[in-house]
Amino acid sequence: MANLKEIRARISSVGSTMQITSAMKMVSAAKLKRAQDAITQMRPYANKLRELLVNLSSTLEGSDGGAFAQEREVKKVLLVAITSNRGLCGAFNSNIIKKAKSLAENDYTDADVSFLTIGKKGSEFFAKNGFTVRSSHDSLYDELTFENTSAIAEDIMQNFLSGEFDKVILVYSQFKNAATQLVQAEQFLPVETPTEEGATIGDYIFEPSKEEIVTDLIPKSLKIQLFKGVLDSHASEHGARMTAMHKATDNAGELKKDLTLTYNKARQAAITGEILEIVGGAEALNA
Repeated sequence: MANLKEIRARISSVGSTMQITSAMKMVSAAKLKRAQDAITQMRPYANKLRELLVNLSSTLEGSDGGAFAQEREVKKVLLVAITSNRGLCGAFNSNIIKKAKSLAENDYTDADVSFLTIGKKGSEFFAKNGFTVRSSHDSLYDELTFENTSAIAEDIMQNFLSGEFDKVILVYSQFKNAATQLVQAEQFLPVETPTEEGATIGDYIFEPSKEEIVTDLIPKSLKIQLFKGVLDSHASEHGARMTAMHKATDNAGELKKDLTLTYNKARQAAITGEILEIVGGAEALNA
């Protein structure tokens, strides 16, 4: 059994760790509130705009919108992996990386797969493991705005139009609540069209002209789609970190309790031993 000094040092160390994890939990909770508000407000708009995009794209041919919806033989695939810049958030990053890696190695084995990464964890993993990383945008989280995300979306769209890629997939974590995040692999380009039998296409009246609306609506919808994915992952990161730090704090509390019990038992045994020595010495003197 460890001596009393060692046990006291461990109790002190665990207590310090518990204070750190508790503070990190509170910081993540505050950041989660802002991130959750952002994605909650964005999601209905993004979903409705995507619905319009899907319906509109199915009626387009020979225009810019039609080009974004054009299906080609899949020879080159771009996977956009959206992770975080920091760890200590449970399996958040590893789940996204695992999903993107599975797509590259199992789903698109006959295609030339490259990565565009948002977040240092994804950038570091794919670069170290021999995957082709086309570009990294780790600084996006320093100033997470629609304008900064739009620049990334524009680059992807231009490369798709020029034939650099035949398909683009977003891999990110969809925020459900602080304890639950769902990994998504969502097709970004080409724009998907309705495939269900009996699907109805909206009867739209175009004002101004159809061409002008197509030129503006479809690129904007794609930018919104990417921005929503980044906001979802951002909220998921803070939710996962808050949950991980909560569990770490609870585990540290249990460990501290066990160590304190062990310390008290060792201390009691030491006191009992000293009493026995005193009694034994007294009996020896009286003998």
